[in-house]
Amino acid sequence: MSRHSLPVPAIRLRIRNIMLILAVFIVQGCALQRSSIHIAASKDLPDFVTIIAGSNDTLPSLAARYLHDPEKSWIISEFNNISSVSASQELVIPLEPFDKAGLSRQGYQTVPVLAYHNFSNSKKTLMVTRKDHFEQQMKYLKDNGYTVISLNDFFDFLDYRKQIPEKSVVITIDDGWRSVYDIAYPILKKYHYPATLFVYTDLITGSRKTLSWQQIAEMAQGGLDIQCHTKTHRDLNKAEDHETLQKYARDINKEITASARIIKEKINKKVKYFAYPYGDTNRLVIAFLKKNGYRGAFTVKRRSNPFFVNHYRVNRAMVYGDFNLQAFKRNLKVYSNKALR
Repeated sequence: MSRHSLPVPAIRLRIRNIMLILAVFIVQGCALQRSSIHIAASKDLPDFVTIIAGSNDTLPSLAARYLHDPEKSWIISEFNNISSVSASQELVIPLEPFDKAGLSRQGYQTVPVLAYHNFSNSKKTLMVTRKDHFEQQMKYLKDNGYTVISLNDFFDFLDYRKQIPEKSVVITIDDGWRSVYDIAYPILKKYHYPATLFVYTDLITGSRKTLSWQQIAEMAQGGLDIQCHTKTHRDLNKAEDHETLQKYARDINKEITASARIIKEKINKKVKYFAYPYGDTNRLVIAFLKKNGYRGAFTVKRRSNPFFVNHYRVNRAMVYGDFNLQAFKRNLKVYSNKALR
């Protein structure tokens, strides 16, 4: 939490008043300056910088200059309610997160997590998404102002450590089918989207239909996040027929630890996120995840996630192969107008 306790609208109003006073002292020739004029950091609001934009300034260039990362241009955009910068424009640049949880009097920010499984060039089934449909969905995110974020950024938001863009989305893929390498991965790279592949390690055999560890390592080096989906894909939520409680506990612990060990051995990756096979869990499974150092885990409950969601029951919306674009859009809820009381 910022050390300032003022709500965001009050901060913006105070900064706007400061800007109006400063504007009186700006000469007419300032419209010709090529770079931004750094007016000052307010003593009342030391976590903000007020500037006058130059003719060469853009949102990414200002983010690079003041926030040390051009990818953080969304912070300037969202705080000032703008999509671009023009010369002589008065701007306020927050140097610290100003709205970590996305809370307001009207409601709160939520983050949809999308879940895919398999892909195909032509056919579609419930669990198989056609290539052209996946491309259309990824393009829709880009064209409509969504930002695809990593699991680390998402959990930093859940931990109240980081502010994320208002229209943030997470992309995940389960199992380990060969089509991830052939179809999904090139499209994700095209749009520069981070995504997470949850693999169950017994499936990774390098067959015509399944991924090899070499392909997984290549995608991991290219930015795809590899995480855990158990060893055999058994249902962790219940004991099998004639399975004693002791054996059940031992077996689910093995599903969690053996798969993590194999991923570490094969691609030198220490996993910290987990997707439940069939999307369900219980307190014993969660206890084993915590014991083994997992930061969080995912169900397939079709609901978007506020910052206060249970870290080990995070919601995900499965994207089925028969979804049209309208059905896909219904899973992109990024705000809840249900006020917290």
